[in-house]
Amino acid sequence: MVDQALLARQKLLACDVDGVLTDGGITYASGNLETKAFSIKDGLGIRLMHVVHFPVIWVAKRMSDAVTRRAAELNVVAYQGSANKAALLRRVAEERGLALAEITYIGDDVDDLPALRIVGLPVAVGDAVRAVRDAARYVTEIPGGYGAVREVIELLLTAQGRMEEAVAGYLAQVAPSEE
Repeated sequence: MVDQALLARQKLLACDVDGVLTDGGITYASGNLETKAFSIKDGLGIRLMHVVHFPVIWVAKRMSDAVTRRAAELNVVAYQGSANKAALLRRVAEERGLALAEITYIGDDVDDLPALRIVGLPVAVGDAVRAVRDAARYVTEIPGGYGAVREVIELLLTAQGRMEEAVAGYLAQVAPSEE
């Protein structure tokens, strides 16, 4: 289990996309259409983070219209075409006035290792490659693409005492009281 004090200090959640927010599969349809499947559980978790003003960003090496669309639906800043994820996280931390120790990064494969090595809370999804699991402070029980991000979101919100606020705020947005 992750130290509760470390979870409480986190201020930004950064997620790799392929293999973390998706199962890592890419389907090509006619007309060069690329499709990806995203977990609704992860999406709702990201919406909970918005309620409590906890920023979430996506970091992807590949460019994808599917990622652009899903990020827009969830109001997430998606940095695509970022081969050097560690340099990107350094830039984001500087722009937002954060210490790298205040960033949680979730990855699944070797291209995530540089980013995992510089953040305060490196996380591997349950089906990550061995090197990533070894570099992580926390490994999710759930594999990438099936709610692993939601698992981390719930850990963060619970440790920070913000889960009830997030759920209540979300429900107030989607089903306002009739009082």
